[in-house]
Amino acid sequence: MTSAPFPAGTILGYPRIGRRRELKRAVEAHWAGRIDETELERQAAAVRRATRERLAALGLGRTDSAIPESFSYYDQVLDAAVAVGALPARFADLRDVDGTIPLSAYFTAARGEGERAPLEMTKWFDTNYHYLVPEIGPETTFALSTDRFARQVAEARADGVTVRPVIVGPVTLLALAKATDAAPEGFDPLTRLDDLLPVYAELLASLRDAGAEWVQLDEPALVSESLPATPARLADAAAAAYRVLGEAPGRPAIVVAASYAQLSAEAWAALAAAPVEAIAIDLHRGALPPVADGLAGKTLVGGVIDGRNIWRGDLDAAWSRLDALRALGAAAVAAGTSTSLQHVPHDVDDEPHLDPRLASWLAFADEKVGQVVTLAAGLADGREAIAAELDAASAALADRRSAPGVRDGAVRTRAEALTPADYRRGPADEREAVQRETLGLPVLPTTTIGSFPQTGDIRRARARHASGEGSTEEYEGFLREEIRRVVRLQEDLDLDVLVHGEAERNDMVQYFAEHLDGFAVTVNGWVQSYGSRATRPSILWGDVSRPAPITVGWSTFAQSLTGKHVKGMLTGPVTILAWSFVRDDQPLGETADQVALALRDEIADLEAGGIRIVQVDEPALRELLPLKQAQQRSYLDWSVGSFRLATAAAAPGTQVHTHLCYSEFAVVIDAIAALDADVTSIEAARSRGEVIADIRTSGFSRGIGPGVYDIHSPRVPSVEEIAALLQRAVDELPLGQVWVNPDCGLKTRGYDETVASLRNLVAATRAIREQLAVHV
Repeated sequence: MTSAPFPAGTILGYPRIGRRRELKRAVEAHWAGRIDETELERQAAAVRRATRERLAALGLGRTDSAIPESFSYYDQVLDAAVAVGALPARFADLRDVDGTIPLSAYFTAARGEGERAPLEMTKWFDTNYHYLVPEIGPETTFALSTDRFARQVAEARADGVTVRPVIVGPVTLLALAKATDAAPEGFDPLTRLDDLLPVYAELLASLRDAGAEWVQLDEPALVSESLPATPARLADAAAAAYRVLGEAPGRPAIVVAASYAQLSAEAWAALAAAPVEAIAIDLHRGALPPVADGLAGKTLVGGVIDGRNIWRGDLDAAWSRLDALRALGAAAVAAGTSTSLQHVPHDVDDEPHLDPRLASWLAFADEKVGQVVTLAAGLADGREAIAAELDAASAALADRRSAPGVRDGAVRTRAEALTPADYRRGPADEREAVQRETLGLPVLPTTTIGSFPQTGDIRRARARHASGEGSTEEYEGFLREEIRRVVRLQEDLDLDVLVHGEAERNDMVQYFAEHLDGFAVTVNGWVQSYGSRATRPSILWGDVSRPAPITVGWSTFAQSLTGKHVKGMLTGPVTILAWSFVRDDQPLGETADQVALALRDEIADLEAGGIRIVQVDEPALRELLPLKQAQQRSYLDWSVGSFRLATAAAAPGTQVHTHLCYSEFAVVIDAIAALDADVTSIEAARSRGEVIADIRTSGFSRGIGPGVYDIHSPRVPSVEEIAALLQRAVDELPLGQVWVNPDCGLKTRGYDETVASLRNLVAATRAIREQLAVHV
């Protein structure tokens, strides 16, 4: 087929929630019933138009397919699953009479409704973005079930912009899917590839008819060695898929994008030989691939601009990698980002409160677009045409290396003095005996993960204080009253181990970043986490230290209000790194140990204040696991080591908890055991307790709390539903190990649903305790 040339510079995707989170607000207003679907569609279209106009203004072409259409109401994997009709049977009655899947059904699949459980959610490769896991079985009927992708292409076309729609590719869609409940044991969704491809071909034709000249099919599964399917099997699937799609009539030109690491050798050869027009590869995390058969007619898009971090980086080195890519013999080379820019905020210029020197080292999404445009000009006109831009980036990099605070002698001296003994606690069985005697907890102790709902009153009080309205004394008085209320509520609910609710914390990482040296925080640096939820990752730019205690005052105040134990709540070193934009000028393990030493001091102060249970959350432990197996051992060594460094000095009678969510327990079970925490809580409710079997077979011997309440859905689980999950845990695990808790913190939920759910959690626990007493 003939097609328009691929643009000389492009990005693989762009932040989609809006510069001021306009889409988030519109979607949540729709969920709350404040606006109807028509108004939601209107506001979403405005967000898309603003994005296209911004990208054109930054230098991406309006008519050469350089602007990606990567919009999503909730999640790109759900978008693809809905497009091909791959929703499980429990949502079948939500389809329109013609078989299409309306937006209301899309949201129900994402969030659940009543007794209808949502799709499971987990992390997108090694990022903090959460995707919805498709459920596909032998009974799944694939059919084009929405025209939303085509309508967005036509919408752009009407505005004079030729966009490149971005869709999760068929191999990745199936590789990330789980089997439906109706599927036989051991069923592999990837076996449905031949049935899926005709629907993708139909989808591609519809995009061409709507005006798309290029389509981007994202296939990050082809870089991973951590999926159930082997790299060789994924490569075979890619060869089969793109042979069929490449030969499909009436399609746009295809660029296959493989982000987050280097393509496997087999996948690279398969794509090079496939009848597609372009391949986009990650050259930030991957090396230059070898020469391969089939490249002569293709465009290679070199992902040399880091789509994951916010540093301005070495633009001269990026240019050199692009220049070297030309030697592979492709028909053309284009400049690109390594991944979608959905992982970074919009614009450094939106951060007037950042130190100007620090700001000069940064590149958010808009600045990265500018870097791509610069490199594209160099490809067209030669290095000399962009020499000034390359030199400016190099000067900023040199300035960053020499700036005060980037290296702190005292911090480095302390880290260099560490010995293996600093990473070890006493024997776990001795600790357990002391804790059982001193803590006095019942069988199946109940607790929550940490945060309680962040109400409008809390957010308004925080905003007033930040703007200088009222005194610090008034604000802290408000927080103390909120803590009193949360403690009284937990006592009324009859939870066994309490928390103070974290009303003082805007975010579980940012709060610590605001109190540690070496960090900066943003005002508008929002990044989508999942659905309508966004976080503002902090910027870890220098050596880390703790000038003063951070959480001790709030935790000890809460403990003074009750005779029950109140957990001290800390965010662990790996999660602080994972959910921040971290300096890239030294190994992550060195930075993690600096954070761990600050937390070690905080734990000592909590113990001195009378806190006997301390939770150090590490929900991101699995998230950062490298996609390549050769790199995993080193990562697990330093990540586990940093947690142990933070907690090893705790007294035997201090019960150390940790929390992991969406972590695929079986993948990192040895690492979780090596953390040497006394109690681990973990997400399990949305997957209906699948993780419990992994816990049993692993022989995990510490306290474990498989979550029984899915806090990422507004549903209130019934007593019976919670009791069934808890019964499964009791049946399969030693009774003395089992704790009862939600999947995660309650910050994003409302109080009505939270109280109802926790009452059901406690009632279910009582029922199981009574049943156990009868049987014993």
